[in-house]
Amino acid sequence: MLDRFKGFWQGVMLAPFVRLFIRLGISPDVVTLVGTLGVAAGALVFFPQGMLLTGVLVITAFVFSDLIDGQMARTLGRSSRFGAFWDSTLDRIGDGAVFGGLVLFFAGPGDSTLYTAVALYCLVMGSVTSYARARAESLGMDAKGGLAERADRLVLILVATGLGAIFDVAFLMYAALWILVFANTYTVVFRVAKVRRQALALDAQAAGGDAPAV
Repeated sequence: MLDRFKGFWQGVMLAPFVRLFIRLGISPDVVTLVGTLGVAAGALVFFPQGMLLTGVLVITAFVFSDLIDGQMARTLGRSSRFGAFWDSTLDRIGDGAVFGGLVLFFAGPGDSTLYTAVALYCLVMGSVTSYARARAESLGMDAKGGLAERADRLVLILVATGLGAIFDVAFLMYAALWILVFANTYTVVFRVAKVRRQALALDAQAAGGDAPAV
């Protein structure tokens, strides 16, 4: 859903940074690494201390590296298989840090066993959502779709956490987590079902028969 805004950010807002980093000779892979370290630091240093707004601001400042590195690679003509692998791998680390930081917050100053479990569930299911797509594509199948793409998950929890901290309304973060519980669960089930249909059809073709009814 949020992919439609990438062109605006990359072409207008972040273009000066892209040009600056290229002039300085900085590698896109280094930008990816620094951005991930910044996101992880913002989440794992500030969230567990209850400094939610500070954590959100730090994470937001570094999360745009995900757009900058890709634009740098395209501008330099350096798009590569390793770059795609590196980016996806570090995305998982960044996402895990954000929700891991929330787990530590609820286990500490947030003082809620329920929301510790809910945040942990969102962490695990977010990883499963991404893994299901990656594994399906490695097997030659498509697992796109669902309700919880990575960017949507990240923006929702950051906006809700930040606004909740500004206006002292914890309900916003709680609501975002429950929305993600539903969205992540639906997305995983949707992708598993989608891949199952494709797998049954491919297996039937390999066996020389008709695809079984599902």
